Amino acid sequence: MSGPARAGALIYAKDMNRLAVFYEALLGMRTLHATPELMVIESPDFQMVLHALPPAYAERVQLHTPPVPREDTALKLFFTVDSLAEARERAAEFGGIVFDEEWAGPRFRVRNACDPEGNVFQLREFFA
Repeated sequence: MSGPARAGALIYAKDMNRLAVFYEALLGMRTLHATPELMVIESPDFQMVLHALPPAYAERVQLHTPPVPREDTALKLFFTVDSLAEARERAAEFGGIVFDEEWAGPRFRVRNACDPEGNVFQLREFFA
């Protein structure tokens, strides 16, 4: 998928470059377009726009290491990975977290995770 996508997500970021590196490493995404205000990254399945927070707002946003999950949102994205165990290691290496608790669905396992800015999402691993 190159060029404008028909669907995807937009995430406001304090440090969009760090988020781009995180999602590229964790999900195999690649950067399509970058300006000082936004970055477009994608995988074959998904396109994400990272948009810089306005400076007046960004200075009030506190980031923590490890990240503090922002769980007070109505949306949660999910992504498929080959291995939850490998994703956990990779997420930690790039400033995120894959949590311990795991649930099973029909032919897949899931774990919640958060990126370096605390945005919570779900990872899925399919099995036979």
